Amino acid sequence: MDFGLVLQTDPPASRVISLMKRAERNGFRYGWTFDSAVLWQEPFVIYSQILANTQKLTVGPMVTNPGTRTWEVTASTFATLNDMFGNRTVCGIGRGDSAMRVAGRKPNTLARISEAMKVIRALGSGEEADLGGTKIRFPWIKEGARLPVWMAAYGPKALKMTGEEADGFILQLSDLYLTEYMVKAVKDAAVAAGRDPSEVTICVAAPAYVTADDSPEALAHAREQCRWFGGMVGNHVADLVAKYGVHSAQVPDELTDYIKAREGYDYSHHGRADNPDTAFVPDEIVDRFCVIGPAEKHIEKLKALRALGVDQFAVYDMHDAQEATIDAYGTKVIPAVNA
Repeated sequence: MDFGLVLQTDPPASRVISLMKRAERNGFRYGWTFDSAVLWQEPFVIYSQILANTQKLTVGPMVTNPGTRTWEVTASTFATLNDMFGNRTVCGIGRGDSAMRVAGRKPNTLARISEAMKVIRALGSGEEADLGGTKIRFPWIKEGARLPVWMAAYGPKALKMTGEEADGFILQLSDLYLTEYMVKAVKDAAVAAGRDPSEVTICVAAPAYVTADDSPEALAHAREQCRWFGGMVGNHVADLVAKYGVHSAQVPDELTDYIKAREGYDYSHHGRADNPDTAFVPDEIVDRFCVIGPAEKHIEKLKALRALGVDQFAVYDMHDAQEATIDAYGTKVIPAVNA
């Protein structure tokens, strides 16, 4: 199993770079960041420095979207980084929840994501792409260029499209039941489309908090540090409920039930441990969606995720134990999972 580190690009950028270097030293192979231009600093500028200060780390956004950047600019940015540092980028893409909404726009449609994925992948890999009737190709890309595109998804149509079109699937929660359910949906869609399902990389991303023991006090603190994640996922779940209803055969109740007490969401606290809009998230959801507890519990859950077909676990490291979590994974978790 591969491991990734996910960070927000809060200033100073030097700290983001330092944590990514620390992650690589501890056996992480991927470095991800949020991409929301209003809320955080520009990630692609920082990627250049991360790549320059690491040797093998693959970097990318979790996730960008097709609405805040034109597609040829997105592809050119990735391709330039790959030309400078080797093929060490991956394009995670989605609807653009925070990036679009804080700028007063609606998240992108699946149709727009589908079109963008084709264009960005083709251009970033040195191929020709059609931009609404104008065919273009980057003349400066060298032979062997490659840009995989991984799609973030929760709903049935998005899962189907991921299996049909994307190089990878990003699932932002680590609940075992929902992971099994959604991975199967993606793999089945790949098979139905005539693809080899093993060609779709499965990446589960969730907060991880390693505690010294399993005492009630330690677990309570870890839950409070990770409760924000249930609120972030709840934004996507609320969209699914609005589209499919509270109880629908299209979306499992295990995903939708917990947002009944959700009242609203302030994006100024998005992805932060002190988010006041996540009090509705119960401890059970934190335990299911995140990975918390002593190292042994992390190892147990990650092995279970791997058995479900997960190829990468990406650690959301937004809490008060960033360095400690990276180091605990490097010394205890990653070696045990990949023994």
